[in-house]
Amino acid sequence: MTEPHVPDPSLLAQPIGDPLGEILHLLKLTGTFYCQSRLSAPWGIAIPGFPDVMSFVVVIGGRGWLQVGEETPLAIQKGDLVLMTKGAPISLFSDPDARLMTLEELPIRKVTDLYETVEFGGGGEACSIMYGLARLDHASSPMLMALLPDVLKIDPWEEDAGSWLQGTLQFIAREARELRPGGETVITRLADVVVIEAIRRWLNRSPDADKGWLKAARDPQIGRAIVAIHRDPAADWTLAALAQVAGMSRSAFAARFTNLVGTPAMQYLAEWRMNLARRRLRETSLPIGTIAADLGYQSEPAFNRAFKRVFGTPPGQARRVSQEVQR
Repeated sequence: MTEPHVPDPSLLAQPIGDPLGEILHLLKLTGTFYCQSRLSAPWGIAIPGFPDVMSFVVVIGGRGWLQVGEETPLAIQKGDLVLMTKGAPISLFSDPDARLMTLEELPIRKVTDLYETVEFGGGGEACSIMYGLARLDHASSPMLMALLPDVLKIDPWEEDAGSWLQGTLQFIAREARELRPGGETVITRLADVVVIEAIRRWLNRSPDADKGWLKAARDPQIGRAIVAIHRDPAADWTLAALAQVAGMSRSAFAARFTNLVGTPAMQYLAEWRMNLARRRLRETSLPIGTIAADLGYQSEPAFNRAFKRVFGTPPGQARRVSQEVQR
């Protein structure tokens, strides 16, 4: 039996600053796939949905229409960035009468495992679009994704968007046109930055971003407790210890945490540990017992029970499924 991992006083003494900012600083995209298209009217593409995966469209040049699921089509033009957060099917087309082609019908050229290009259409007005798929890679991602709207449309050419964002999209457009050696790497890395910036802009500007877990992360007291859990998830946290970090009484802390986050503090701790565990099961070959110990569990069976309680399957099965998906 291992000794309980107690909170590190020096770690918790570090200034918290902006709790939400600390969380967002760690966001990155994984499993990213990109397709660069050069189209000429009339053209239409039907793209199936991918559950639990974000998709996004960046209009490099020209204009067209985007329909998400059965929603009303959106007009899109050069510079627009649209992020679809719930994995819905989408349709892209030059005009409402254009025939939609499936991915199987398109003349797709595979450049790398993660980057493809396609060029087709009827020879009319030109349009260039980048389409991508990605997952947010952070243990907080499920909570953040649950709060994001289904569709985020950003106009990077707005005056307050910042010249760097405009410059980044212009750089992506140049690389897409020229496709120089290494261009696909440059494009994918820059597109990662643009997508995360779209999420951050929504967080900073939308009134809907000030609720639930996001509001809790911004709270000066509850936010301190959340960051403490994130910094040291393996610690032998108790409700009293977390209340002390927040500078509140135990009862006041418990009530405020549950009110803002929507779950009790100890349940949040357990779910956070399990999100970290699922990520490590997916990305590493560490033994399950090692992962359990690293996250503060004194026995592998206790860890297995906690994992199954949160995700409905034992960790060994979750790892096997993840490996099969990645093949």
